[in-house]
Amino acid sequence: MIPKATRQQLRDYAERYETPSFLIGDPSWFMHQVSGMANQEAMAFLASCLSYGSRQQFMPKIQWILDRSQGDVHQWIASGAFAQSLQAGDSHCYYRLFTVGQMHHFLSVYRSLLCDHGTLGSYVAHHANTGLEAVEAISSYFGTRGVSVVVPRDTQSACKRLCMFLRWMVRSGSPVDLGLWADFIDRRTLIMPLDTHVLAESQRLGLLKCGSATMSAARRLTQSMLEIFPNDPLKGDFALFGYGIAR
Repeated sequence: MIPKATRQQLRDYAERYETPSFLIGDPSWFMHQVSGMANQEAMAFLASCLSYGSRQQFMPKIQWILDRSQGDVHQWIASGAFAQSLQAGDSHCYYRLFTVGQMHHFLSVYRSLLCDHGTLGSYVAHHANTGLEAVEAISSYFGTRGVSVVVPRDTQSACKRLCMFLRWMVRSGSPVDLGLWADFIDRRTLIMPLDTHVLAESQRLGLLKCGSATMSAARRLTQSMLEIFPNDPLKGDFALFGYGIAR
């Protein structure tokens, strides 16, 4: 049982930090810079895939995509126009572990998905009813087609970036999250985005005792957040962000 004082503290942090100002300096900012549901979805997916390491390093890489696509990321991918800037087999580094060639392959597979299903949301809607199923469906699609660096190949890890992307797509009525998939995935089934920082904050609060960021740990943390936010566990993502800032 989570102490009453801790529950109230986290509720207060969630209210304080889930505001439009949260977008400043956050990768979620990019999906608010484009218009149209398919375009916002595509921008959000690419932004989430690149969101690891230092923000000072990955934010310019996301901005590069926004600039090259001239604000129409969905069409940039669906038309294959990305290949003009990201060439197959190019071994130069794009960002950290991703080479230019790997980004080309990733976007080529994403293009195939768009050609077959229209949008990533349409694909997920036919394969998932819960947050975990959505993570599994996305990782399976890309993993079985040789994409194992940009997108997790399975759900053994915490899949933090995919869980964050799903928060953006599913939670509605938020100044941050878009809620584009709210009609086919219940926000109560979403899984907390868990990385080493969130793990450490959760341990300090007594919400987790495990020592590594795994999917099992992410699901346990989600259960703790359901005690505090019964209808919206990923509001806890903002709460832990606030706790980390204030601590």
